[in-house]
Amino acid sequence: MTEELAEIFRKYVFPKRDENSLVAIEDIQEHLKFDLPEDYVYYVENYLGIDQFIGVEFIKLWSLEEIIDANLEYHIFEKLPQTLAIGTNGSGEFIGIEFDDDNSVKIILSPFIDLNPKYHVEIGKSFTDFLVRLDKGIEWFQD
Repeated sequence: MTEELAEIFRKYVFPKRDENSLVAIEDIQEHLKFDLPEDYVYYVENYLGIDQFIGVEFIKLWSLEEIIDANLEYHIFEKLPQTLAIGTNGSGEFIGIEFDDDNSVKIILSPFIDLNPKYHVEIGKSFTDFLVRLDKGIEWFQD
């Protein structure tokens, strides 16, 4: 984990996990055709979900225990096989990790209503970049 990410976790008081989850990263990856990025894995293995503002944007990131059920319930695995939803903005859009064919990832914001990758808007080049942008007050649709 980078110092930048650790500082964001401290600054926004991300709740630390005090016991291991019954859900493992491997359980999530059984539904995916790709490996989860290391910075995101570190987050879900060591922290619980959050539900708060970071900078000017509200985010709700799901805990490790919520991810599979949420992605099944919203049909993300079925309709967006290159995407894993990891939370929401509380306004009808989900925050996700989109995996490209070249093994690169980006963090996206996309509507729950029409699950189509053409509506994905990049909000980070990595999980760390996504949180750093929020912390610096960069709004969703700015580059």
